[in-house]
Parts: sequence; C-alpha cells; structure tokens
Amino acid sequence: MGESLQGLKRTIMCGELREEHIGKKITVMGWVQRKRNLGALVFIDLRDRTGILQVVFGEEINKEAFEKADVVRSEFCIAVTGEIVKREAPNENMPTGMVELKGESIKILSESETPPIYIKENLDAAESIRLKYRYLDLRRPDMQKIFMIRHRTAKIMRNFLDEKGFLEIETPIMTRSTPEGARDYLVPSRNYPGMFYALPQSPQLFKQLLMVSGYDKYFQVAKCFRDEDLRANRQPEFTQVDMELSFVEEDDVISLNEELIKRVFNEVIGVEVKLPIERMPYKIAMEKYGSDKPDLRFGMEITDITNAVKDSEFKVFKDAIDNGGSVRAIVAKNCAGMGRKQIDKLGEFVKTYKAKGLAWIAYKEDEIKSPISKFFNEDQLKSILNEAGAEIGDLVLIVADKNSVVFQSLGALRLQLAKDLEILKDNKEFRFVWITEFPLLSYNEEESRYQAEHHPFTMPMDEDIQYLESEPGRVRAKAYDIVLNGEELGGGSIRIHDSKLQEKMFGVLGISQKEAYDKFGFLLEAFKYGPPPHGGLAFGFDRLIMFLAGTDNIKDVIAFPKNQNAFCPMTEAPNMVDEKQLVELGLGIIKE
Repeated sequence: MGESLQGLKRTIMCGELREEHIGKKITVMGWVQRKRNLGALVFIDLRDRTGILQVVFGEEINKEAFEKADVVRSEFCIAVTGEIVKREAPNENMPTGMVELKGESIKILSESETPPIYIKENLDAAESIRLKYRYLDLRRPDMQKIFMIRHRTAKIMRNFLDEKGFLEIETPIMTRSTPEGARDYLVPSRNYPGMFYALPQSPQLFKQLLMVSGYDKYFQVAKCFRDEDLRANRQPEFTQVDMELSFVEEDDVISLNEELIKRVFNEVIGVEVKLPIERMPYKIAMEKYGSDKPDLRFGMEITDITNAVKDSEFKVFKDAIDNGGSVRAIVAKNCAGMGRKQIDKLGEFVKTYKAKGLAWIAYKEDEIKSPISKFFNEDQLKSILNEAGAEIGDLVLIVADKNSVVFQSLGALRLQLAKDLEILKDNKEFRFVWITEFPLLSYNEEESRYQAEHHPFTMPMDEDIQYLESEPGRVRAKAYDIVLNGEELGGGSIRIHDSKLQEKMFGVLGISQKEAYDKFGFLLEAFKYGPPPHGGLAFGFDRLIMFLAGTDNIKDVIAFPKNQNAFCPMTEAPNMVDEKQLVELGLGIIKE
C-alpha cells in the first residue's frame, strides 16, 4: 500500500543535481528506472522528467531504508531523503553522473505492476500498445523532451506576438456548420432539437469578425477539428497558432512570420534561419517540382521537353501535346545502370498518380538505351537528353499527359527516387520557401463549377480582378504558404473586405445571394460596417513541433492522439452513450 507524504517536500529535481550540491541534504521524488542489489548495497536509478539520479542504500547508512529499498521494483513511485556525495565510479555519459544520493530514508508512495512497455528512449514497441498505455509511453525521456519543446515553442510564440502588439483572444469551439472544405464534427443540441453545433475547422470567420471589431492584431493557440481520412501527419483534432492583422498586405504578414520562424528555430533548437526566406510563385513550384509544397533540399527538377519531341510520331507524346498537355522529364543522376525491374516498378508507381506510363532513356557511355528509341533518330534522342539536362551515366524518366497529371506524377516520382536513392539520408538542413500567387479558383469537373482553392474570402491579386468573371481560372490569389522540407507548415491570405467584390466572388462560385446569407450572413452583415483591409496566417503547430523535435510521426507530438482510424485505444473513444442521453437530444440510432 502506498505511503502518504505526511508533510515531506521535494527540494530538487533528479536531473538538476551536480557536484556543487555535494554535502547538501535533499529530498527527491520520482519513479524507479531500475534497481541493482549488490548484497551489501542497493542501487536505484531514480527518474523524473528532468533526468536520472543514482541513489545508494546500505545497511551502514540506514538499515531500515536499505531493507525497504530492496523490495522496490521498476516504476515504483518513491521519495528519498539523504545527502549528495561524490560518486565513486563516475558516469560521464549522465549529466548527474559525478554525484549520487546516499539514501537515509525512503517512502514507497505507490507500487507498480510490471509495465506492458519498457520506459526507455527509442522504444521499439507497436504503436497500438504505445497508444493503449499512453500514460506509460509519455513517461519515456524522449517523449518528455518533445513536450518540453512543445511548451517552450508555444511560450516563445506567445511572447513574440505579445511584443508585436497582438492580443490573445479565444473564439468559440461550438459554432455553426459552414459546409466549405473538410467534413465537420457535429454536436447535437438538447435545447434546439434537430439542430447541431459544429466544431471549428479553423477560427477563420471569427478572426475576421475580430478585425471588424477593431482589435487590429489577434492570435490564438486554437484547437481545430476535421472529420477527414487520416494520414501519417494528420489528426482529427489538431492545434493551430492562428493570427489575423488589420491594415496589412502580403509583405507585412510574410515578414512578421519570418521573424517569428527565425526566433523559434534559434531559441528552441539553435538553428539560424536566414532571412528573407525565398519566395516561389505557385506556377514555378508546379513546373519545377510538381508540387505546391516542394522539397528544395535536392535538385532533380522537372524539365519541359515538349519542344524536343513535338515533331515525334510516338503516339503517347503526340496525343498528350495535341490535347493541350506536355511531355516532361526528371533526371536521376548516375542511374543509367538501373535494372529493368526497378524501372518497371517506378512505372507502376506513376500509374497510381493517373499517369498512363513512364518512358525512359538510359544515357550510357557506349549507347543510348530506351524502349522508345525506335521512334526517334539519334539526333532527336540527343536533343531530348540535352533538353532534359542529362549527362553520360544519367537516367531520364518521362511522363506525357495533361499538365495536372504530369506535375503530380513526376513530383511524386521525384520524392520517391530521393527516398529510394537515399539522397536525403544524412541531410539535416531546413529549407524554407514561401509559395505565393496560388490560383484563386479551381474547376470542379464533377459539379461543373468553380470552387475556392482556399476559402471564398480570399482576395484576388489586384491586377487579376478584371478576369474574375470572364476568365476565373486565370485569377491568382493573395495567398501564401510557408513550406519546410516538402511539408506545409502554415498558410494564409489577404481577405476580401469589399462587400461588392465579395458578392462578385460568390457569383463566380455559383453561390446565390440568398445562399450566401444563409451560410455566412453574420459575416456579410458585419462587413456593412466599415471592415478594415485584413489578412492572416495559421501555423500547423503540431507539424512545427515535429520538425523541432525531429520526428516524422504527428502522434509523437500530441499528448493523447487518436490512431489512423480516429480512435483512442486508451479511452476507447468514440463509444456508445446511454439511451437516456439520446432521448434528451431527440436522437435515435438507426440499426442497419
């Protein structure tokens, strides 16, 4: 049975003890990492979130404490009082390795069963077990370091924004559903039977209303919710560092956030981010990297070889060009000797991105080898190699199709090759880039209408407003994403603050005035009362912590995450509720 503290106070944390504490009487509390019985002495490694301290018990020091220490096991929670002494066999690999605690008294605060997972760094255990016993997983020192980084990052961001004159304001978690973007999580209302709140996908509309309210600079560390299919770096609930500013343009938002990024990376992990961060228009990003979140840590850029093949009789190339598409390539350096089996595997890979296939040319010292060489003479093949920027020893990989398919498939292939060839194996750099000038709208072929790429409140670029009704697909947005090593860290835009332009935007999206007021009436009504020009940005806070902590799994940086099926193995949520609760809400479960 566990003992109570009875007034005993912890005087210092385990990991803080050093040689300057020798001779001091202290009390530490924590968990038993391991125990070693050497007959006349019992050694306990005692752990708290600051580190591990060696504690020694002996009959000569205190017989009662020695006997009590001998019964403890791993993960018992204990308190020990005694004197800090110089360690006879120092351990230079431990921060506390020059000293140890001579245990004069011990309290067993609670006992522990044998844990189902080891409490150690770099644990190789199944994720399902780690999530089921998450409270034990979180005891591990490498996990605790991540949450110290998370705390520190939030504090630095708050301090920075406070210095810049921002106010932290909380917006509602229960709001109304606005069916744009991902699927909402819905909350039934007891007071309004048949009606529902929605959990926010972002604080977007409220932060715009705060600008109308004259708060000028707002921020929030906001919980957001999206009921969508999960991936490795997605969770159903996640955290954003969200901000909005009045009387600003793109450059103002971008330069402020560059300062913030510089401060965070410097103070949290000692990395110096050079400013200004490179900017790249969306069009260039797609043409060179096939992605609006390009990884710039390696080359292998996409090249347009349409000109070199435009007179070809090769049907695949000819059809792509005749249908308004293009023929483009990437060059795998020194890969001309890649086996046919491996190249065929890459061909199957691009088909998952709707490409019809993958053409290739191996540029060898003594020959140019390719399954499509019969369609080209030697000069034409050399022209293709030249246009692609290939040298002897390289492998040229080619996709021909409509541009969206070419970009998507070659962009994904570029990343797959970097993985297969281990190009980024020892790469520790951070390559930031702003992606700007996004398309404002995209055409939804299934619904035969244009839809907003970001949301319907994004401001078009001034020089493109003239095309909004005549050529909607040509219009670029005052939108910007901050990308790091091929991952989107955050994004935002300047918003429309002119009600006439907003009405025009709804018209292009096929949203009638009545429908607009039904969905967004409160915002449109507010915009009748002098809204300032405004814009903002939100960082995916969890994703930012992944980079700072050096993990590629978002579950590592969220204290109690869900699994890939949006289920919590620890609490078994979601779960059934009492029939009484359903009756109160006027809900029934339809059994299939």
